[in-house]
Amino acid sequence: MIAQNHILGTFDEALASLRNNVLMMSSLTERSLECAVRGLLERDDEASVTAIADDEEIDQLEKQVDKDGVDLLLRFQPVASDLRRVVSAMKLSSNLERMADQAVNIARKARKLSRHPALPETDLVEPMHRHAMSMFKDSVEAFIREDVELAMALKARDKALDEMNAVASRRLIERMAKDPDQLRGYLNLMFIARHLERVGDHATNIAEDAVYAAAAEDIRHQPFVPDRGSL
Repeated sequence: MIAQNHILGTFDEALASLRNNVLMMSSLTERSLECAVRGLLERDDEASVTAIADDEEIDQLEKQVDKDGVDLLLRFQPVASDLRRVVSAMKLSSNLERMADQAVNIARKARKLSRHPALPETDLVEPMHRHAMSMFKDSVEAFIREDVELAMALKARDKALDEMNAVASRRLIERMAKDPDQLRGYLNLMFIARHLERVGDHATNIAEDAVYAAAAEDIRHQPFVPDRGSL
């Protein structure tokens, strides 16, 4: 009985260490995204550089999470909910790394845009950024708290972000036709909007993994059914 408690305690410590590294990744990724968009909206080159520089540390943390997760699985061979928590933490780190890649993409395009006169259409990005970051934070919160209800709500919010991206793209395409001299700038803004839309996709993936970890339910690829009360 003492040995069993010792084994469980050691597993809990290993899992806590794994989750701590994931949460560190989450904090860095959040900072990277915020800096990237600040670099765009405020034409702050230093913020863009910070977003790009953070990517290396995030990549290294992902490698560490993968290594520790595999080691944990081999050493303790967890089952049921413990297994789901380990696998979900590893998948979360992968989604965070891809979000950080989106931040780097945004920061690089922001640096290009800052070398030219400001485009008023840059304001289209700001509400998308707020929405995507809200999804990101809530998806991680749902994972930490194993909050199935919060996680399930992310699908509807992702659809809203998709629509915001579509509206921004239409506006920018219209501007291209009227102001072809600024074609590159409008294209960069379209790509930035797309990168933010992808952040929402990864947040949705994290939410799906949170549901799986907490309730052993796989909600991937389920059709989205809108709330009739919101129609």
